[in-house]
Amino acid sequence: MSLQETPRSTRTHISIFGKRNAGKSSIINAITEQEIAIVSEVRGTTTDPVYKSMEILPIGPCVLIDTAGLDDIGALGELRIKKTMEVLDKTDVALFVIDASSSMTGEEKLMLDKIKAKKIPVIMVINKIDIKNIREEAESIGSELNIPVVAVSALNKQGIKELKNKIIEILPEDDGKFRIIGDLIAPGDLVVLVTPIDKSAPKGRLILPQQQTIRDILESDAMAIVTKEYELRETLESLKKKPKIVVTDSQVFSKVAADTPQDIGMTSFSILFARYKGDLVELVKGAKAIESLKDGDKVLISEACTHHRQDDDIGKVKIPRWIRQKTGKKIDFEFSSGASFTEEVRKYSLIVHCGGCMLNRRGMLNRINSAKQYNVPIVNYGVIIAYVQGILSRALNPFPQAKMIVDEDTLKSQRE
Repeated sequence: MSLQETPRSTRTHISIFGKRNAGKSSIINAITEQEIAIVSEVRGTTTDPVYKSMEILPIGPCVLIDTAGLDDIGALGELRIKKTMEVLDKTDVALFVIDASSSMTGEEKLMLDKIKAKKIPVIMVINKIDIKNIREEAESIGSELNIPVVAVSALNKQGIKELKNKIIEILPEDDGKFRIIGDLIAPGDLVVLVTPIDKSAPKGRLILPQQQTIRDILESDAMAIVTKEYELRETLESLKKKPKIVVTDSQVFSKVAADTPQDIGMTSFSILFARYKGDLVELVKGAKAIESLKDGDKVLISEACTHHRQDDDIGKVKIPRWIRQKTGKKIDFEFSSGASFTEEVRKYSLIVHCGGCMLNRRGMLNRINSAKQYNVPIVNYGVIIAYVQGILSRALNPFPQAKMIVDEDTLKSQRE
């Protein structure tokens, strides 16, 4: 990905669901005005989900996701349907495609129920009206199910403009609540970003959370100063104006905390993303579960991306080591990475998740909610690192609601 591209994780995810041969791929091509998805009369042409990034004004950057048919068959078909269901967890808007020339099936109604249960905005798209125009019947179906309906012909592009307008209409408005850092700073403020350049740093570029944080600072009319951990003290001393906040990579938390004066705010990229992508309060609660871990407990360490692991990898090596040191217990660590999370949430005593920079907000919240459903505590890298190093309270100073949880526990233990 080039620095000019909008990351997929920050794009609105528009997913297309329906039976085989309903015309899902044709609708993708009609919306994008490109031959992106393979179109064929052969049922089941689309196997794994297909992602296409584009711009839909005034929404902005989007990613369209074409999925396998809900009625796919055989052992491979079951796996494809499973992948389709996983797409639901990252969907901001669902387009549910119905073939105008066939009746709605039980499979389709069940899928619609699942979409509505997840509270995903959905549009029923009646395709192939060039074969059979059922606009009135479609509107009746939509009224009965209480969802908007658009009748289209992907073949001759009829109704596609109306479909785009309907997507814009039902998309939840961004209230700006989940800025990365912009709501913590004012125009003219200085923000110092500590970005270690070691063997795990990508060649020639900053990692995605650092890039996105810098962009948010600039959009807030504030100033970003980037330095390495060993130059932080000298950087701070050279500034004529006191920074509003120092943001650090979690791996050098202790050194940055020691070199940052107490009257300057300090936190990490990962904690900023815990709030931006997920639920910071819930993740802080998850950190406390470390204290109750027992010998033999299973802990899942999950990352949303796949990458080449270094000898001293943060997820594979460092965090397990810190947890063992903190608890003194013999913990059984398991690992997952990539688009799939885990189907066995309930077997874990704790889930430790990465910052989620490769997930959109809905995708990260679904993982958190999966853990909450089974009363399994979940925490992210930045929060747990600050916790085991004894600096979580300070790192949460910019976030009073989350900090209150840590401070109340500290006062309680002091009283006891």
